[in-house]
Amino acid sequence: MDAVERVVAQIQGLSSSVADLNQLVHILKQSEDSLRLNSSRLPSFFSHLDPSIHSLGYLYLLDVYTSSVSRDEANDVILLVARFINSCIVEQIRLAPHKFICVCKRFKDQVILLETPMRGVASMLTAIRKIRPSSEHLTALHPDFLLLCILGKCYKVGLSVIKDDVFEIEQPKDLFLYCYYGGMICIGLKKFEKALELLHNVVTAPMSILNAIAVEAYKKYIMVSLIHHGQFSTNFPKYTSSVAQRSLKNFTQVYLELANSYTNGNIADLEMFVQRNKEKFEADNNLGLVKQVVSSIYKRNIQRLTQTYLTLSLQDIANIVQLNSAKEAEMHVLQMVYRTCG
Repeated sequence: MDAVERVVAQIQGLSSSVADLNQLVHILKQSEDSLRLNSSRLPSFFSHLDPSIHSLGYLYLLDVYTSSVSRDEANDVILLVARFINSCIVEQIRLAPHKFICVCKRFKDQVILLETPMRGVASMLTAIRKIRPSSEHLTALHPDFLLLCILGKCYKVGLSVIKDDVFEIEQPKDLFLYCYYGGMICIGLKKFEKALELLHNVVTAPMSILNAIAVEAYKKYIMVSLIHHGQFSTNFPKYTSSVAQRSLKNFTQVYLELANSYTNGNIADLEMFVQRNKEKFEADNNLGLVKQVVSSIYKRNIQRLTQTYLTLSLQDIANIVQLNSAKEAEMHVLQMVYRTCG
């Protein structure tokens, strides 16, 4: 019996009681080097183990096997890890939480590599629910799950996790990414108030040096403020870190200029500004959101008009707000009514 066969036999024999599992943890830690030396042979041993019974040992083998995966093996790895996530015993995987998180992150990488993010959404949600101590706990898997939801456009599934109140955080970066991706999901669902809350959390979170996530969040915060409130304030809350207050404006100048142009209320000037800076917005993958900003200024101007003049015709609105036709004005008004009623 060689080294791998011995480990598999010990996994089979020591996966029942708490005392056995504690002994197995010790054996598996000592066996990691030999498992890595034999990583190419591991696939043939998975069939000898049941992930719903031998979860801890199965996890150790998966951790070694998935640490180096070729593109040709990606599909097999996805199926193997998905089966494990759905079948594994919570009490056993929590004996090696770091390994479980590593395996799940590699799983996320593989579904993205194959450009099939939707394949990972359900399994990652299951993984979160199994590894977290409570719904108030933010895990390292939350951002990865939300990223898959964004890439797969499964926004409503992502929202199911965003609704949980979070009070326990392990790593600051997880919070930054969780709130940033959460904000993007809420933007996709046009839940702008919640998006602003999440993006605000990123911008105002404690930080000793400015990070790229905060910069991107601030760009989106500016645009969503314009879409949802029709205005944007450059003033930061007092609890915002000094580094954010000093530096964020330097990295988001074109978006602050967008806000100024929007506030002036001249649609032609705003559209011209957007056209001049189109490449910058495209490079940030924000052109779609910028177009929503432009669309919202028509609605803001219509609101101002109808608050002042109650008997304006659609053609009057089109002329004043600089729309092409009465039909286009009607479309904007109907969208405004729909959103108010919705």
